[in-house]
Amino acid sequence: MSHSGSRADGPLHMVTPTIRSFPISAHAGYDVFLKLDNLQIPGSFKIRGIGNLMKKASQQGCKKVVCASGGNAGLAAAYGAKMMGLPATIVLPQSTPAFVADKLRNEFGAEVEIVGKVWDESNAYAINLAKQPDILYVHPFDHPDIWEGHSTLIEEAAKQLPCKPDVVIVSVGGGGLLNGLFMGMQKVGWGSVPCVAMETRGADSFNAAVKNGKLVTLPDITSVAKCLGALTVSAKSLELAQQYQNIHSVVINDAKAVDACLKFADDHRYLVEPACGASLAAVYGDVIKGLQKEGKLGEVKTALVVVCGGSSVTLKQLETWRDMFHL
Repeated sequence: MSHSGSRADGPLHMVTPTIRSFPISAHAGYDVFLKLDNLQIPGSFKIRGIGNLMKKASQQGCKKVVCASGGNAGLAAAYGAKMMGLPATIVLPQSTPAFVADKLRNEFGAEVEIVGKVWDESNAYAINLAKQPDILYVHPFDHPDIWEGHSTLIEEAAKQLPCKPDVVIVSVGGGGLLNGLFMGMQKVGWGSVPCVAMETRGADSFNAAVKNGKLVTLPDITSVAKCLGALTVSAKSLELAQQYQNIHSVVINDAKAVDACLKFADDHRYLVEPACGASLAAVYGDVIKGLQKEGKLGEVKTALVVVCGGSSVTLKQLETWRDMFHL
């Protein structure tokens, strides 16, 4: 690595471990494996896709990065830019916690602008900012290069797992991770493995699209899982759900997502945000059994849960939610 902190070669993400969770397996009654993408340096899986997008853009001569994100995409873009020696402007909605803005500035050296009440407003501003030449606009989830980057998560897991899982469990926000997982699953020969797509009520744009057979824009994000907060899911995610019968969309309440975060903190000593707790709730709760009762899932001996991580969480915040939901 050169002294400027830029890395010209290789991906920006790390290969993360896939571990067998003994506490969760004992609780669930089948083997639960965790793909620990919460261990990525910017705090979540987002660096895989955004890193891939940025690497490709820099080969095309991009000189600056602009991203609108109140959370993990912004952190990934800022970290990637720092590693590549590029300036970054991250546009945050007003709802973003102050510590995220501080982290972006102090740790990753990004310029931070706070514009708009919700992400969609920040995003419109960012798109306009990125109209100048040589500026890369980074969408948090809706780009084929992003999905391609996320597919590496499954390629790694396939090498790390002792066997092909009977089900893969993932949280869905805008659908970028889901799209990438599907690319990865096709690549490693897991095309027939069912996928459970978890959302929280109030941030369930994927479930709304699946139910209606068309893209649906939510009026607002009312869930505490703000990082699942895309008002409209990516068109590609709906297309996949319509094309493959083995994607099962499940919506849980916020309390279950937060409860899973608390249990996970006790079981594995990691803090993750409720957007990630949504996928963990599938193995802590009765989601798998429910899908089996409905005849949507067969026997499950091995489950892979994508622990997507998330930096928008603190011990204090988790305690606040715990009290709020009387957990």
